[in-house]
Amino acid sequence: MDEIWQKMYDAAKAVQHEVKISEYVTAGEVAAAVLSERGKIYTGVCIDTCSTLGICAERNAIFNMITNGEYRIKRVLAIMPDGSSGAPCGACRELMVQLMAGDYKSVEIMTDCETGRTVTLGEITPEWWIR
Repeated sequence: MDEIWQKMYDAAKAVQHEVKISEYVTAGEVAAAVLSERGKIYTGVCIDTCSTLGICAERNAIFNMITNGEYRIKRVLAIMPDGSSGAPCGACRELMVQLMAGDYKSVEIMTDCETGRTVTLGEITPEWWIR
């Protein structure tokens, strides 16, 4: 991993703390870091509920970025409970596509921190309804 991916990994790892908030809500099993186009790293954790009201770590990090006045994503990294990384789910991909319509295909995604394997959002989302 290059230095920026490592900083993103470290930032996500720093907020990844599993906690049971109530008998219905847990948080922090998955953590994510998003690098904005301006070079700032935003983090978020997953919040799981017994219904569909939860939120993925990637979307939480993106919402943190938006809350802080930035709207363009350059890189995305998520850390799973076992320490591995992976691609965002369909809902997270959909948000990124809509947020950066017409220019989403170049967003870099770390899919394997151990080997440094990355893909672009365009590679894993080639024929989305927004071009």
